[in-house]
Amino acid sequence: MKLAKLNGRPEIFYSIQGEGKSMGKPAIFVRTSLCNLHCVWCDTDYTWNWEKTPFKHVNDNKAGYSKYKKEEWIVEIDADEVLSKIKEHPCKRVILTGGEPLMQQKELTILAQLLHDDGYFIEVETNGTLKPAPDFDSIINQYNVSPKLSNSDNSVQLREKEDVYKFFSKSDKSSFKFVIDDPKDLDEVTNLISKYNIHPSDVYLMPQGTNGAALNQKQQWLIEICKKHGYNYTDRLHIHIYGDKRGV
Repeated sequence: MKLAKLNGRPEIFYSIQGEGKSMGKPAIFVRTSLCNLHCVWCDTDYTWNWEKTPFKHVNDNKAGYSKYKKEEWIVEIDADEVLSKIKEHPCKRVILTGGEPLMQQKELTILAQLLHDDGYFIEVETNGTLKPAPDFDSIINQYNVSPKLSNSDNSVQLREKEDVYKFFSKSDKSSFKFVIDDPKDLDEVTNLISKYNIHPSDVYLMPQGTNGAALNQKQQWLIEICKKHGYNYTDRLHIHIYGDKRGV
C-alpha cells in the first residue's frame, strides 16, 4: 500500500484523535497517500498536490510553498510491516486516514483483517465519496465521514455521490464531520442532512483553521449553532496541543 512519507519513513504515529466522535482518545494513525479530491484548505496536501497538477491551494502564495514531487512523498509498504510498526505502540485503536484511504481499499482490507484478528478497534477517516466493499465494511468499527462542502473548492459532481451518502447515512458505524469556514456553509449542511436523512446526533461541526486563534474565533458562533440544532461541536484538539505539525 502507498503511505505518506514522514522523515523518510511511513507516516505511522501514536497520538490522540483530535477531531470528531473519538476526540481525545489515544490512537495510532496510519496515513495513506493519494486522494480523489483536492480541498483548497487541505492540511495534508502532500498526499495529492503533485507537480504539474492544476489544483489550487491556500498556500500557493506563501513563500517557499510549491507542489510536491510524487515519488518523494510516498512509501510503499505491505500490511505485515504496517502491523509490526503499529504494535510498537501501547494502544489498541487504529485510525486509517489520508489522503483518502478508500482509494486503497483492497490493500487496507488485508491490514484491517490483521488488526481485527488482533483485537484492534479500527476507525476509517473518509471524504464520503467511495463506498466500502462488504468484506472491508465487516471488519471496520467506525467511519469518520467528512463530506466536503463548496468551501473545499471541489465540484458537486466530485464531492457528492448519492449512493455513497446513502450507504454511510444508513450505517450505524458512521458519524459526519463538516468543516465550517463561514456561517453560510450551514445552508449546505442543512440541505445534506435533510436529503440523506442524517440524524443530528451523528453530525459534528468543526471550524476550519490551522492555528488556535483561527479555531477559537469560529468556535464562538459555531457552538451556538450546534446548541440550536442539536449537533455536536468538535474542535481540532491536536492543533491546540501540538500546533500545525505532522506526526503528532
